[in-house]
Amino acid sequence: MEDLKDVIAKNLVELRTNAKLTQLQLAEMLNYSDKAVSKWERGEAIPDIRVLVKIAALYGVTLDDIVKEENHATPAQPKKHITGKHIFITVLSAVLVWFIATGIFTVFYFIDPTEEYSYLVFVVAPLPTAIVLLVFSCIWGNRLTNAISSSLVVWSCAVIFHIFVETFAPEFIKIYFIYIIAAVLDLLVILWFVYRWYVAKHGALLKNFHRKRGE
Repeated sequence: MEDLKDVIAKNLVELRTNAKLTQLQLAEMLNYSDKAVSKWERGEAIPDIRVLVKIAALYGVTLDDIVKEENHATPAQPKKHITGKHIFITVLSAVLVWFIATGIFTVFYFIDPTEEYSYLVFVVAPLPTAIVLLVFSCIWGNRLTNAISSSLVVWSCAVIFHIFVETFAPEFIKIYFIYIIAAVLDLLVILWFVYRWYVAKHGALLKNFHRKRGE
């Protein structure tokens, strides 16, 4: 029989891996350091019983599934929680994008060849802002925030394309078709996230169903 520390460590690694979480993400959910999570998973320490209960609830399994050698449970995908720290870092990063954009605008504004078009810096700025939001959403957010951030990227590209064409090729009169294309792309993005939600929800139910039939 394996040592209890090794059994718990093995099960914790398996549960976290199946849930597609990093040690840092799990640590933030538990309000512990990633070093503590690493020690648990190496078998160097055993989490407090209250922490084990919290981990079990997080993964949707029982305490027995964590402390027993044979772990047959199918873990649930934990819900990511956006904390005040996450919001602060995200907002600060978005503000930094606009700070950099303001600096570039200032440089272009005082250069004769680019002065006329210096305002376009602020037209482009929403795109990197949306990308920043999407990146942090993928790290800390959920499917809803990912979908919203992805939509912002799509519509930012459409607006940028529209304004640049009107500025440098005003004779192109069918530019508004770009919004039809953006709407179709946005619909595909929404359908993709709905599909992922459906698979995540019903896939777990099917796994549990087949596991019970096998027993």
